[in-house]
Amino acid sequence: MHQQNAWAKANFKTFGEGSHLPDFYWIKNPKYMSIGKGFSSLFNLRLEAWDRFQDQTFTPEISIGDNVILNSDVHIGAIEKIIIGNNVLMASRIYISDHYHGDISGNDLDIPPRLRPLYAKGPVIIEDNVWIGEGVCILPGVTIGENCIIGANSVVNKSFPKNSVIAGVPARLIKTLEK
Repeated sequence: MHQQNAWAKANFKTFGEGSHLPDFYWIKNPKYMSIGKGFSSLFNLRLEAWDRFQDQTFTPEISIGDNVILNSDVHIGAIEKIIIGNNVLMASRIYISDHYHGDISGNDLDIPPRLRPLYAKGPVIIEDNVWIGEGVCILPGVTIGENCIIGANSVVNKSFPKNSVIAGVPARLIKTLEK
């Protein structure tokens, strides 16, 4: 067993059979993370479950299903909940978050961005069999239905139902897949 996998089995909430971490990763608070069977990722994986930030406390959860494959430079950050279903495929340079630094009302404008409080904007749920293209950003409060395809460099700021092909900034429905 690779050294990374022994560490993962000892530190994650769960770490499934046949799963593998890459040689290069940064993981914050794996005790709040569950990874299913057959998970793999290329280099520069970044998983963050923030339970404290300044004087704030959170109860984060990151759950990744079975047979999920990530390419390089995937960053997932949670203060609330991010759920990734089974058989999800992600390309490189993907960002998924359930929170923001500061609110968007203007109340925090006198605070430097790095010092602004964190705000949860709702969980991110990515259902089974989703394919996420290169450079995609998935923002808080979004649900991606099963079998969706997200085009490269899209910014997803709202939810989409199953079998949707979406793309753009912001992402919009391109077509609905039918059998």
